[in-house]
This record gives sequence, C-alpha cells and structure tokens, in this order.
Amino acid sequence: MQYLNDTPVASIIFLFTIITSVYAFNDATLYGKFMMHPYSIANGKKYYTFITSGLIHADWMHLFFNMFTFVAFAFKLETLIGHWQFALLYFVSMVLADIPSVIKHKANFRYNSLGASGAISAVLFSYILFYPLSKLMIFPIPFGIWAIAFGALYLIYCYFMSKQSRDNINHDAHFFGALAGLVITLILTPGIIPHFLNQLGIGG
Repeated sequence: MQYLNDTPVASIIFLFTIITSVYAFNDATLYGKFMMHPYSIANGKKYYTFITSGLIHADWMHLFFNMFTFVAFAFKLETLIGHWQFALLYFVSMVLADIPSVIKHKANFRYNSLGASGAISAVLFSYILFYPLSKLMIFPIPFGIWAIAFGALYLIYCYFMSKQSRDNINHDAHFFGALAGLVITLILTPGIIPHFLNQLGIGG
C-alpha cells in the first residue's frame, strides 16, 4: 500500500503491465489486437496499439527484464518529477519511441512490435539526468558502471544494432525512447541541466 500512496502511477503501470502480459501469454488473440502493426497504422488503423503494444511482452524473460528495469528506476523517478509528469513521460515516450518504427516498416505487412522497452528506456535516461554518477550493475559485469557511461554505450549499441537488423529486437524503440526520455525531462524539469552538471562536478 505504501507504494500506491507514494508512487501511484508507477505502481499501476507495473501491475497492469504484468497482468496484461501474463494474460496475453495464454490468449493468442490478444497479441493480434494489442501488437503494434506499422502497416495498419500507416493505413489509418489501430492507432491505439502505440499504447497497447507496451502492455504485452513476447515471453517471460522479456517481461522480467523490462519490469526489473522498471522497478529499479521508475518508482524513484516518480518521486523526483511528480505523478502526472511521470505518466506523461512514460506514455508519450512510448508513442514517440515507436513512430520511427512505423515509418521504417510501414510497407512491411509482416512486421509487428511489442513490449514496454521504449518507455522504460525513457525512464532510465530520465533517471540518468538526475543521478548520472550512480552505479548500475549490469550482468555479467562484476562491478558498477556510471549511469552516464552506460547511457552513452547503450545509445551507441542500439544505433548500430538497428542498422544491422540481425535480431528480432526493436532497437529503434530503445534508441528513440531514450532520446524521448531525455527531451521530455528537460521540458518538465527546467533546472535539470544545472543539476546534471553539478552532479558531474562541472557546474558553476
């Protein structure tokens, strides 16, 4: 109950995403309704899947890693930026993260995308603006990595993996979700740049 009182938005998103994802594991028709289908969107249909696609996941591992990251950063972030601000950042980033994929795959009838990775990338990178020198533990690396260093490596990785397109992961959503998180945080928190620089020890 404490989480619901202190961070209601993150709590509801967390619970609802788990419930809808687990339900979809046992209902194949829900995948068809909820997955983002760029071809349909480009033809004026299924706009709602910009949001619903972020409420389902491909399998248990996909759900676990996304929710693990969500728990690590989302609840703290909501206390930092506020309730409606967190909701705005999460859902707007979810949409913005997928727009490039819609443009890129608009003629590919067989392409679908799902998962909350774009929005969660936004949460992570928003958090980095507040705590750039916090240490992130990334398995299997046995020591903590500065959040800002991880963020830079993450963007580079997503960019090159998107160019190669050798797996079934929507790296474009990760990349553009991260950028959306940065931009939206800058808009919602006017003093975040001086704070960020002070955290790095280079503020005035």
